[in-house]
Amino acid sequence: MNEEEKLPLVKDEPWLEEYESQLKKRFDIYKNELREIENNFGSILEFANIHQYYGIHFESALRKGWVYREWAPAAQQLFFFGDFNDWDRYNHPMRRNPRGDWEIFLPYEAYKDRFVHQGKVKVHVIAAKGGIDRIPAYIRRVIQDPVSHDFAGQLWFQQEKFPWKDQKYTPDESLLQPLIYECHVGMAQEKEGVGTYEEFEKLTLPRIKAGGYNTIQLMAVMEHPYYGSFGYHVSNFFCPTSRFGTPEELKSLINAAHQIGIAVVMDIVHSHAVKNVNEGLNEFDGSDHQYFHPGDKGYHEGWDSKLFDYGKMEVKQFLLSNIRYWMEEFHFDGFRFDGATSIIYHHHGLVSFDSAAKYFDEGVDEDALLYMQLANTVIHGFNPKAISIAEEVSGMPGLCRTIEDGGIGFDYRLAMGIPDFWIKTLKHKLDEQWDMFELWHELTNRPKKEKSIAYAESHDQALVGDKSIAFWLMDKEMYFSMSVLTENLAVDRGIALHKMIRLITLSLGGEGYLNFIGNEFGHPEWVDFPRLGNDWSYQYARRQWSLVDAPDLRYQQLDLWDKAMIRLAKEYTLLASAPAVQLHLDPDKKILAYERAGLIFVFSFHTTESFFGFPIKVPQAGTYQIILDSDEKEFGGFSRLDTSLDYPTDKEQCVLLYVPNRTVMVMERKMISN
Repeated sequence: MNEEEKLPLVKDEPWLEEYESQLKKRFDIYKNELREIENNFGSILEFANIHQYYGIHFESALRKGWVYREWAPAAQQLFFFGDFNDWDRYNHPMRRNPRGDWEIFLPYEAYKDRFVHQGKVKVHVIAAKGGIDRIPAYIRRVIQDPVSHDFAGQLWFQQEKFPWKDQKYTPDESLLQPLIYECHVGMAQEKEGVGTYEEFEKLTLPRIKAGGYNTIQLMAVMEHPYYGSFGYHVSNFFCPTSRFGTPEELKSLINAAHQIGIAVVMDIVHSHAVKNVNEGLNEFDGSDHQYFHPGDKGYHEGWDSKLFDYGKMEVKQFLLSNIRYWMEEFHFDGFRFDGATSIIYHHHGLVSFDSAAKYFDEGVDEDALLYMQLANTVIHGFNPKAISIAEEVSGMPGLCRTIEDGGIGFDYRLAMGIPDFWIKTLKHKLDEQWDMFELWHELTNRPKKEKSIAYAESHDQALVGDKSIAFWLMDKEMYFSMSVLTENLAVDRGIALHKMIRLITLSLGGEGYLNFIGNEFGHPEWVDFPRLGNDWSYQYARRQWSLVDAPDLRYQQLDLWDKAMIRLAKEYTLLASAPAVQLHLDPDKKILAYERAGLIFVFSFHTTESFFGFPIKVPQAGTYQIILDSDEKEFGGFSRLDTSLDYPTDKEQCVLLYVPNRTVMVMERKMISN
């Protein structure tokens, strides 16, 4: 094969030449599938509009009234019931068409006073195993009875469209270099209870803006029956969870974010679904293979949940329509796909990827890969400036390359190895044992032309059973020694390393950056949702903002540092620049220096020793100045550096620096004025 015929992905990654036929086959399958969809539906966006057909809708063209449709091919009979018919299970039978769809029409004049806003509904499904009450699959809102705890669909008929004011907003900055604030609406307040969309908009959004972040990643948006699942056991895919408020309040939150220049990305869960029969999709039509794979193949043992059959056209249409729905109805700017590794492998990534062949062997779910390509086609077809992020740990080649290049079409991959590296280092190594070569490798080892979101920790590392980085560093001392008036060596060490870990991760680890809510100021303790094991307490399912607001506590020092490094990234378009170039690495003195975006970063991880006149060779001769220094007093340091000094290069094109232990300085070459 000549060079011109090669896929761009293979040209850039020559080690993939052996597998180019498989990559081309994937591309051909995608083109054929897209062609079939376009032949049958006109476009993939129209294909991803099936939620406007299924579910409950008001019709006014040929007939006036409400129609409810459901796909349930294995069912023997469906009955629609609820408040509108006094919960009579058998009074409103639905009719089946040859496609396997069930339908019922409620004339407006007969039902205008009974089929009303906020009315509750269900569908009774009779199948081979008998009858069971279910929640409509495409329902737009679900609520839980406070006494019986039973879930039911709720009619949500708004007379007026939501007054969006974000028509001029585009997530340009967020797509260029995402600075992501990962957050959970329910645990975003200090109260011991569930926070709301309204509280988040009024109280939390201004904090995110002040922090400099340009993107919010909202967790737990889709309805889930168990609050403690962190939103990852979804039952109702078209429902914003009612725990936090109304759909309009979620829209208001997103609208407000857009008005202050912040993109909103949704943590979308298409990797699995809750196994609950009463609340979710499992066995909806009486079979075990309607939306999911049958038998053991359809069950994820590690997650205790159901697995979608991505090879089935109706399932693809359900999930792709779900993507369009959230973008169109709620103006989400994109998605972070949870569990992408689990999606694209039959073994869910629970193997060692010690051979390139494992990206192309029988362990790969080619149907799932095709679904991911189609999902990205819908996302970027609906909004070319939308953001798609994959939570993927295997290193699947081409994940973040265009489909035409031979890839899967995501914009960014979460660099999941980085937080694993930090936690492993903090748990198993003394500070003196930190390996600078390993550190550089872990933070720079990523595919060519594929963008990564770097992060030191996310919600995964903060959950009960693990600890946040701040807690790993300072542990119980955070309860007693965080006053600015208290001297404590453990806290001094923790504050210093917390700052360094975050800046080296941001500046070296990728083309985007993510922080979990509150971790920017070293939020103490773990995250633990109310459950039987903690006597249903909200003590650890909240964020203690009073800690960072207190000027006499050191949390504020960490917060000021976070603001400063985010400001630096934005001012110098740091993450959109080329990858860092190493300038110096001293494994014994534990000093690492590199250049990125024209800035010089100098880190000293040495535990005790500071170095005078330390030479760092820089790319350009000239005079340099310190523009950010982690040892400044306001950041909880000891003010050992004089930031007013200039540092001219010598004849070897080196700057001679005083490098204190456990510090980072960022330098810039001064421009010479005429």
